[in-house]
Order: sequence, then structure tokens, then C-alpha cells
Amino acid sequence: MTHVFADVARSWIGTPYLHQASVKGVGCDCLGLLRGVWREVRGEEPETVPAYTADWSEPQGHEMLYAAAMRHLSLAKNAEISAGHILLFRMRDGAVAKHLGIVSKAGSYPHFIHAYTGHGVVESPLSLPWRRRIAARFTLSQG
Repeated sequence: MTHVFADVARSWIGTPYLHQASVKGVGCDCLGLLRGVWREVRGEEPETVPAYTADWSEPQGHEMLYAAAMRHLSLAKNAEISAGHILLFRMRDGAVAKHLGIVSKAGSYPHFIHAYTGHGVVESPLSLPWRRRIAARFTLSQG
């Protein structure tokens, strides 16, 4: 089963990677993808995102992205990965969570859509190495 969030994210595939941007077809990073999809599905963004560097919150060890997700999304309660889930990843063990993706296909061979440096917005298999990096799964809050 598809989810509107996943369907809209799929329409962003091919958008170039551009740090801090969030414009379909022009450029975005992983947070920008989520922001852009949010605007298409929900309307105005719930808060202004401050400027951030590529190593955003890493030197301080602050879970800035996780905290923001907790403010505006709901933790996924079910055990199964579902289309439309928003995934938060840790790219290294012990690092802050700072990569986002949207599940586009669930089931035996799940996939997710994300903006990836050097690749732009792509749909990737949610392979075991990616699954091991998941720090949290979220759903859209009601509203």
C-alpha cells in the first residue's frame, strides 16, 4: 500500500543535491526533501530551520534532528516498516542522527527515498546496512 508522503517524495526523484535547499527539481538535501514534501502534503512548515553546516551538531553531540522530529512527528508504534514512515539514520555508530529518508515501499524488499550527497534525490533499497543505521522511525502527527 502506498502513502501520500511516499508518493510525493517519489515526485522529487532526480532533484539535485544542494545543501540546505528544499526546492523540487532545483535542489535539496535530506532535510530539504522532508521539508519540501511536508509543504506539499501539510502546508506551511512548523518551524524555521536555522542555517546549518554539513557537520551540523556533530561536534557538540547534540541530537538536533532527533529533537526536531520529536516536536513535529510521532514515533512509529508498529514493528513493521510502512510506506510513508520517515526514517532517521545514524551514519556511524555513536554519531548523532543526521540523515533522513521516507519509506517508499514496504514488505520483503523495502525502499526509501532520500537526498544523498553526490547523487541527489534517489530511491534506494532499505538494505541491511541501511537498516542497521536507523535511529528512529516516525509517522506524521495528526493534524
